[in-house]
Amino acid sequence: MNAPGRAAALVAVTGGTGFLGAHTVAALVAAGARVRLLVRDPARAAPALEPLGLDPESWRTVVGDVTDPAAADRLCRGADAVVHLGSVYSFDRRRRDDIARTNVRGTETVLRAAVRSGAGTVVHVSTVGALLPSADPALHDDSAVGRPAEPYLASKAACERTARLLRSEGAPVRIVYPPALLGPHDPRLGDQTGRLRDALRGLMPLWPTGGFPLGDVRDTAAALAGLATGPAADAPDRLFTPNRYLSTADYLAALRTATGRALPAARLPGRAMLPAARLADLLQRWWPWHVPAEYGAAYTCVHAVPVAETATTGGPAPRPVERTMADTVHWLHRQGLLTRRQAGTAAGPAAP
Repeated sequence: MNAPGRAAALVAVTGGTGFLGAHTVAALVAAGARVRLLVRDPARAAPALEPLGLDPESWRTVVGDVTDPAAADRLCRGADAVVHLGSVYSFDRRRRDDIARTNVRGTETVLRAAVRSGAGTVVHVSTVGALLPSADPALHDDSAVGRPAEPYLASKAACERTARLLRSEGAPVRIVYPPALLGPHDPRLGDQTGRLRDALRGLMPLWPTGGFPLGDVRDTAAALAGLATGPAADAPDRLFTPNRYLSTADYLAALRTATGRALPAARLPGRAMLPAARLADLLQRWWPWHVPAEYGAAYTCVHAVPVAETATTGGPAPRPVERTMADTVHWLHRQGLLTRRQAGTAAGPAAP
């Protein structure tokens, strides 16, 4: 929180109406910061932020796109910190062009505007996937940038190289690595929330072996808010947010515990599933409905490794995975996106 008599820090945020973005805005406001958002459509801000208990007076908006240098300059002007969250997170092949434009061009545009503005802290929100495949058995502070053979992850690796270049030139750029995230209040029903929902709807009877780091969106949001509002001199160069590595067997076991459901599913060798997942990825180009068997998800399960215990981490201790899943399922049920039977015990007591 800010000292008495001191003006609240101004934090500029891209991607503030997305899943992690909305929770991060809530955490920033709770920390006493003033928030300025870059949005393409101002009408999307309130539906994303008000369900988290935020007053519309707690943020201001700048209208524009992350790839527009003028809009990025307006966003960052006078900000004490900039948090760049704006990206397209999707393994859907149909969004490949949007992924390249928004993620790669947008990141370079926003980070360079943030550096020009003189902000004391510039936070680039990367992903553990940007470091895959890794030659090491665990990810750590010095892990090399990956060269993933999947469009979304490849775009995030390209963003990572831009952030590291600016950092090497002396810019105050900090890189944060969230895991896959779950939790309530997902404004656009993103990739991870959608996959959990598909599992409960019986659309995912087959899973690859392997696994991935998973965390709670609220824990990562708290870590980002702490980094943006804390002393710039104390901010680490790279930071992994709270997570636990789960095998896909662990994931299904936690989901069964969270919902009380049996959820029968088979697990096949991940590498053996990659050709079929790639075929489904190609089919998605012409198939009008979303295909749950995504190549990017299978690729991640095959190549993901845990985060090393010695890696720099920030934020609260990770919440129990079962609690995170139960909160996510409960929210999906309340939104009418899962039936009571599909949500199981996570739906809560029936209304009288």
